[in-house]
Amino acid sequence: MNPINVAKFGGTSVANFEAMSRSAHVIEQNKNTHLVVISACSGVTNLLVELANGVENTQRKKNILNELKDIHFSVLDQLADPVYPEQAILEILDDIEKAADSASFQISDKLTDHLVSCGELMSTHLFTQLLIERGNSAVRFDIRTVLRTDSTFGKGEPQLDYISHLAQEKLAPLCQKHIVVTQGFIGADCDGNTTTLGRGGSDYSAALIAESVRACGLEIWTDVPGIYTTDPRIAPKASPIPEISFSEASEMANYGAKILHPSTLLPALRHQIPVFVGSSKEPEKGGTWIKQKVNSSPLFRALTLRCNQTMVTLHSPSMFHAYGFLAEVFKILAKYQISVDLITTSEVSVALTLDQTNTNGKAPELPLEAQRELEELCTVEVENNLCLVALIGNKMSNSKGSAKQVFGTLEEFNLRMICYGASPHNLCFLLSDAEAKKAVEVLHKELFE
Repeated sequence: MNPINVAKFGGTSVANFEAMSRSAHVIEQNKNTHLVVISACSGVTNLLVELANGVENTQRKKNILNELKDIHFSVLDQLADPVYPEQAILEILDDIEKAADSASFQISDKLTDHLVSCGELMSTHLFTQLLIERGNSAVRFDIRTVLRTDSTFGKGEPQLDYISHLAQEKLAPLCQKHIVVTQGFIGADCDGNTTTLGRGGSDYSAALIAESVRACGLEIWTDVPGIYTTDPRIAPKASPIPEISFSEASEMANYGAKILHPSTLLPALRHQIPVFVGSSKEPEKGGTWIKQKVNSSPLFRALTLRCNQTMVTLHSPSMFHAYGFLAEVFKILAKYQISVDLITTSEVSVALTLDQTNTNGKAPELPLEAQRELEELCTVEVENNLCLVALIGNKMSNSKGSAKQVFGTLEEFNLRMICYGASPHNLCFLLSDAEAKKAVEVLHKELFE
């Protein structure tokens, strides 16, 4: 079998006809690229999430539906033969309108997944036709027939054995003959219900697909040329990173680097698939290679920022020298399927942050029922409007003076819940939303500029 390269394109890379044309050119430059995973057109998912959250205002709902139609018809109008994709998109838009009406009366995670998946279903119709009109042998493939998940709507858990078997049976043979265009972010459960892999899950699904077809490489094309030392919009002097290890990149993704979804690298790491991150707008600028082994491992590699954080503080004098308190806390959290991100403890209190993974993109919430059960054990305080700053590097906890350099630079900021030493690759802390970007800017200037 010929080697298969998988190329994934984000929303800005398929935002309009010009962006799609640039992405098509990128595909045509690599003869091994036979599997293309794309997101919804830029801005579409946010509009669909708004509809899924229930829009009671009739005019607002109409405006959103018109905006969705305009985005896709702006591409259709520039295709030479738009008949088939136009018919398919009109049918999906009709489905969106009906689902949005249902969401006006009652919202659900299942309905949300059904609605937000429509963005990828429409963009793949457009992109496949564009590739065909450029002279490529391209076919559209509905990834829901392969990417099997459980029925956890909003954050489906991939069923790896099923995915591998179905991909080898249905997807890999197509890739030997055509450029196959399919959807990121979405899947289906065993009953055929549409699921999603959580907000930003397109990268993750691309990596799962690359793993399942035993790809030789995975390219992630976005709107920036690779991974930077931090977000250039926060620190203008942020610099690109030519290569980075899987472990460093995983930490960056987990702690807020928007260029990668937190789970993206796991499938690539399992099968040693090198990952390239580049810009479809400026492919000539190169990008970042993510590999198992790299030539340099600096003390400080990058800074990340993740906002919309929820911190829960549990306080109880009975914790002092007591056995089983934390076990009881986590038993309650597990009962309500609450995933914990960070945790710090003292003799009489525990502070933890809640994982942010659901499709709706909102700050994670502590369910009222869970809070009531926790309040039988201790006092519970919930804080919002917090951001997490993470410094990514290598062997930081083993390097004398590194913590002093960081905290000395941030002495004017009110830092919360500092986590350090559990991993050799990160140091992280919470602070208020109002201070977060300034803290990243100041710290980047001290450590990287």
